[in-house]
Amino acid sequence: MKNAVSEIGIKCLILSALGTGPALAADAMRAPSPSFGWQGLYLGGHVGYGAGTFGRDTQPLPSQGVFFPHSLTGMIGGYQAGYNWQLSSNVIFGLEADISFTSPLDRPPLQPAPFNTTFDYFGTARGRIGYAFGTLLPYITGGLAFAGTHVDLNDATGEPLVRRSRTHLGWAVGTGVEVALRDGWSAKLEYTYLNFGVQTYGLADLALPDVRVAPDIHTVRLGLNYKIWDARAADGQTIRPLTLPEGGDWNVHGQTTLIAQGYPSFRSPYQGPNSLPGGGRGRETWTVGAFLGWRLWEGGELYFGPELAQGFGIGNSLGLAGFSNGEAQKGGAEYPKFRPQRYFFRQTFGLGGEQETVADAINQLPGKRDVDRITINIGRFAVGDFFDGNSYAKDPRVDFLNWSMWAAAGWDFPADLPGMTRGAVIELNRKDWAIRAGAFQVPSAPNSDVLTFDTGGVVVEFEERHTIFGQPGKLRVGVFANRGNTANYRETVALAAIEPELDIDDIKVANRRDRSKYGVYANLEQQIITDVGLFARASWNDGRNEILSFTDIDRSISGGLSIKGSHWGRPMDTWGIGGAVNGLSQAHREFLAAGATGLLIGDGRLNYAHERIFETFYSIGLWTGAALTADYQFITNPAYNADRGPVSIFTGRFHAEF
Repeated sequence: MKNAVSEIGIKCLILSALGTGPALAADAMRAPSPSFGWQGLYLGGHVGYGAGTFGRDTQPLPSQGVFFPHSLTGMIGGYQAGYNWQLSSNVIFGLEADISFTSPLDRPPLQPAPFNTTFDYFGTARGRIGYAFGTLLPYITGGLAFAGTHVDLNDATGEPLVRRSRTHLGWAVGTGVEVALRDGWSAKLEYTYLNFGVQTYGLADLALPDVRVAPDIHTVRLGLNYKIWDARAADGQTIRPLTLPEGGDWNVHGQTTLIAQGYPSFRSPYQGPNSLPGGGRGRETWTVGAFLGWRLWEGGELYFGPELAQGFGIGNSLGLAGFSNGEAQKGGAEYPKFRPQRYFFRQTFGLGGEQETVADAINQLPGKRDVDRITINIGRFAVGDFFDGNSYAKDPRVDFLNWSMWAAAGWDFPADLPGMTRGAVIELNRKDWAIRAGAFQVPSAPNSDVLTFDTGGVVVEFEERHTIFGQPGKLRVGVFANRGNTANYRETVALAAIEPELDIDDIKVANRRDRSKYGVYANLEQQIITDVGLFARASWNDGRNEILSFTDIDRSISGGLSIKGSHWGRPMDTWGIGGAVNGLSQAHREFLAAGATGLLIGDGRLNYAHERIFETFYSIGLWTGAALTADYQFITNPAYNADRGPVSIFTGRFHAEF
C-alpha cells in the first residue's frame, strides 16, 4: 500500500500546467455515476492569461501572450490543490491553494530602460463556497495572495547587471464554475482579481529613485483537477488510484523530468565567451508538462501540450557542440516559466483496407485507423515529433541525453529556443513504408526565440520498414533545406581581415541576410533479438552559413546499443551505450578560429579536432512510467578544440509520466 500511495502521489504531482477546453466541457454532458460527490482532496493544474499593473514608473518586462497581447504576466501556468466539503443541502465549502508562473520575455516589445520589474511567481490560499447542481459547481472564492517580484538594474544596452527581489502579501477574490467529468476528473473556468500590496525598492545607492511596486492583476484560468481522496468512500478505500479516462474522445497525460548534471575541472589553458568553464560546474533542469487530446470528429483531433520549465544547463548550455543535456535548451530561468509548447490539429484520411489498433499515448488518442492513410498535422510542435524518430535513441527524458545521440545532429532543424516551431506536416503511410514532408517557420536570427513567416524550412523523409532474420527494423532517410537570416562564414572572416579593429561578432551580425542551408540525414534502428536493439545516424549540411536553430555541427555520425533488463530479470530497466563523432566544414572552422562565436561554442581560438562523445546510461524502472537514471558522458575535444578537455560529465535523472 505504501508503494502504491507513493506512486499515486508522484503521478498526481505531474498534473501540472494542465489546461482544458471545449473537449472537457463536452464531456461534462456525460453525467458521472449517481453516487458522484464533490467531497474530497484534489490536485491539478491550470493555464490562463493575466494582465494588470505594477504601478507608475515600474517599467514592467513584457511577457509572451502567445494568443493574446503581451502583458506583465503573459500566459500563465501552474498548480493547485484543495479540499471540498459537501453538505447534504449540496452547498460546497472548500479550501484551495495555488501557485502560478509567468511566460518568458517577449523580446520584440522590450524597450531599453535603466531598470525593469517582473514577477517570479504569484499564488493564493483561498476559501470557496458554491452550490452543486449535480455535476455543475458555480462558486465564489476569496483569501490571501502572495507574490515574488524582482527589479533588474540594467547597463547602457539594457542587459541586467544587478537584481533585487521582494515578497508581497495581499488578497484575492474571484468566481468560477467547475464541471465534473468522469473517473475523478473535473474542469474549471475561473476569474480572479489579485492585489499584492506595496513593496518599495530602494535604489539610491545606484543613483536611481526608489521604485514603488504594487502588483494589481486580473487573471482568467482554465484548470483540470483530479480527486485523489474521497472521504465518503464506503469501502474504506481512501486513496483513489490514478486512472486515465475511458473511451477515446479525449485523453490526459503528464510528465516530469529532473536532470542534475555536473563535471569536475578539466584542462583549460584558455577559454572564450562561449566556452565550457574549465573549473567544473553543476546545474539542474526541471520540466513538468501535460498532454491533452480531443477527438473532434472521425479522423479529426486537437492536441494541447502546456509545459513549465526551469533551471540551467551546465555552463549556461554553452561550450559543447554535442551538448550533454537534451532538456537544457528549455532552461535558463531561476523560477519556472510557462509555455504552451504544443497546439496542433491532426486530420487522418483512411484509404481503406487493413486496420491497426492505436494505443492511448502522449499526443495519440486510442482507437482504430487504416494502415494505408494520409495524415496532416498543422500547428505548433517539435519537428522531431514527426521526423528522425528512433526507438532506441530519441527522447532525452528516457534514453540518451546527448544532443548528438538523440538527433541527427547535422540537421539544423527549425526551432525556437525550447525546440518548437509552427508549420504543417503531411504523411502518406503504407504497411512497409511511409513518406512525410513538412514546411516550418524558422527563427528570425540565429538563437532567436522569435519565429518568422518571412523565410522557412522544409524537410522530406522516407521511412522503410523491414525484417532481418525475423527481427524488425526501420531506415529513415531525409533531405532538408532552410532559409533564414544568417551570416556567411567566409565573408565574415574576409571582412574581419580587412578591418581587424572591429569585433568579428559585430561583423557577423552586420553580414546577416537571407541565406540557405541544405543537407541530408540517415537513421537506422534494428532489433537484434527481443529487447536488444541497435541504432545509427549520419547527417551532413553544407556548412557555408551560420547554424540557425540547433547546434554547431555540420557533419555527425552516431550509434549504439539499447538493452532491456528482461535479460537479467529486471524488465523495466534499460542499459544504453553509444558514441558520436561531430565535425565542422572548413569555412566553419576558420570562422571559429578567427575568434567568432557560434550558437553554443566559441573559445576565442581553435586547434581543430573532431568532437568525440561516449555515453552510457542505466535506467532503473521504479514503477510503470517512472525511472531513475545514472548517465556518464566522456567528451574529447569539447567544441572541436584539442587544446581543451577531455571532460567527464555525470548525470542523475528522474522521470515519471502517466
